[in-house]
Amino acid sequence: MEFVTQHPVLVVSLIKIAIALFVVMTALAYLTWFERKVVARIQSRWGPYWVGPHGLLQPLADGVKFLFKEDIVPPMVDKVAYVLAPFLALAIALTTLALIPIGPATINVLGQPTQLVISHSNIALILLFAISSIGIYAVVLAGWSSNSKYPLMGGLRSSAQMISYELPLSLAIAAPLLLSNTLSLHDLVVTQEGGIWHWNVLRGPFPQIFSFVIFLIAAFAETNRVPFDLPEAENELVAGFHVEYSSMKFASFFMAEYCNMITVSSMATLLFLGGWTAPWPAAYGSRFVPVLIFALAGVVALYHGIETLRRRDRLTFPVFGVVFLAIAGVFLLPMVQEWLLPLFWFCAKTGALLFAFMWIRGTLPRFRYDQLMGFTWKFLFPVAMLNLLVTGLLVAWFS
Repeated sequence: MEFVTQHPVLVVSLIKIAIALFVVMTALAYLTWFERKVVARIQSRWGPYWVGPHGLLQPLADGVKFLFKEDIVPPMVDKVAYVLAPFLALAIALTTLALIPIGPATINVLGQPTQLVISHSNIALILLFAISSIGIYAVVLAGWSSNSKYPLMGGLRSSAQMISYELPLSLAIAAPLLLSNTLSLHDLVVTQEGGIWHWNVLRGPFPQIFSFVIFLIAAFAETNRVPFDLPEAENELVAGFHVEYSSMKFASFFMAEYCNMITVSSMATLLFLGGWTAPWPAAYGSRFVPVLIFALAGVVALYHGIETLRRRDRLTFPVFGVVFLAIAGVFLLPMVQEWLLPLFWFCAKTGALLFAFMWIRGTLPRFRYDQLMGFTWKFLFPVAMLNLLVTGLLVAWFS
């Protein structure tokens, strides 16, 4: 207790880190389940179904499998770099999340003012770029240290791809910053309060729709996702830079990819979509949207529990229905609306962008590598430059 009273800031930070790690690691596990369900639906398949109700225990089964699977280390690898690469990738991906705020600057939790961010900084955006840029080293180390031609080719592809697409990504971010005139992610969201027409994606004097699209395209390439997953092209490179990895080392690369997806989706939410602000003011009923969504989900689940033909679903659907109705009731409590409503809107916007990642994976084919590099240098980079120039001119003209 003496340590707690003498170092309250450190204790609060450690509690935040523990909660954030639990939530993020759980989200990473269930993003794999959700993606497999989405792609299965697009391709008319079932996806995970038998391990637990509706396959909800599949991530646990996958984790146990990775944990107990034999960890094979090829004999000719550089062992230090080989072991360091996957955990460096995961550590960097998790560190960037510490700078992302998910709610207002300060809220009251049990009467105590609390920030909904692990580490607040007035230059958080610059720190995010500095930390995330180190992630390329993990991929290059993995490709080089494996001492095999396929991982080496994957590492080289990834490094060229990430460096190339960082340029239009940075230019796409710079444009909305001209509108908000701040590098603080908290202040960036504050300048977008007031409804959807104040969000940077639609805000005058020059709506940042082009910046938003450029950012998303570059984010797909930065996270090595379809259609820009050339570093992992199985028809050319087997699995690319992580082909020689197994067990938890492979799982670390897998988790880092999904963690980077969460990071870029959160950044898009903060930069362009108003962060944790509602699309319209609370006076017009925006605070009742989560209540209606969860209540409707609960009613639908209860209905399917009555109408279903499968014996297992007669139990699981009513349970989910009751849970959804309980969550809807929680959103009606005034004591938690201060922090729960902003958290809902932030998670809803970020979740919608994550769904877009999965939707694209199930619909678009992979590009050739020359098409990938030509697209960024011949089209995306010039368009991003032009968009930034026009935004700067209009902001200077109307300011």
